[in-house]
Amino acid sequence: MKLGWTRRLLDAALPPHCLTCDTPVSEQGTQCPDCYARLNFITEPCCDRCGLPLPHLDAVCTACEHAPPIFETARAPLLYDDGARSLILPFKHADRTDLALPLAGHMARVGASLLARADIFVPVPLHWRRLFKRRYNQSALLARRLGARAAKPVIPDALRRIRATVPLAGLSAFERRLAVEGMFIVAPGYVLRLQGKRILLIDDVMTSGATANACTRALLAAGAAAVDVLAAARVPDPRADAL
Repeated sequence: MKLGWTRRLLDAALPPHCLTCDTPVSEQGTQCPDCYARLNFITEPCCDRCGLPLPHLDAVCTACEHAPPIFETARAPLLYDDGARSLILPFKHADRTDLALPLAGHMARVGASLLARADIFVPVPLHWRRLFKRRYNQSALLARRLGARAAKPVIPDALRRIRATVPLAGLSAFERRLAVEGMFIVAPGYVLRLQGKRILLIDDVMTSGATANACTRALLAAGAAAVDVLAAARVPDPRADAL
């Protein structure tokens, strides 16, 4: 009862508005119908390995057949288009940390099986210079929300990015792979804790999977049993163009 009254008072003082525009909505933390309709959700059929949407039901996409990822399974709820960017870009670059909650909700829906079988959640890290400038790691915020939802442990600093990368936007899949090669290590203090565990790697946006593969390689080298990947959104896979 007290929670209900608190929410009513909050709504009266700060009437709820859409997360991505100024349209009034009935509940805090939601989107108006127009903005929600702009989201393109990834549904079946999709690749069993990387989660890429497929035009028909196949086991894996052509790209994964030719170059299987190191991680076992990757999923994302949203296609990275204008609708998804309206949530993710403010989350990453405009201090809209409140957007971690709705994004994690979408991720939990599509990644329910990955959440259930994971032992530990680990976010993709930022380089310390970028973390200092941004003040938070958006992937770590998503991991904490998902960990609380699934009642699973989260280790936000298990992985370290040992050097800064050039911007990956616009690079081919091969160029991305070279850019992140050897980029990540497991922090020495967490090696024993990760050994024999199934890790769920959390990221905001997945493109070619190069970053996910590089993180997976570091986690497996430290003794993790297996790695799955859950991202908030993914772009069309540039590996397919290379093929």
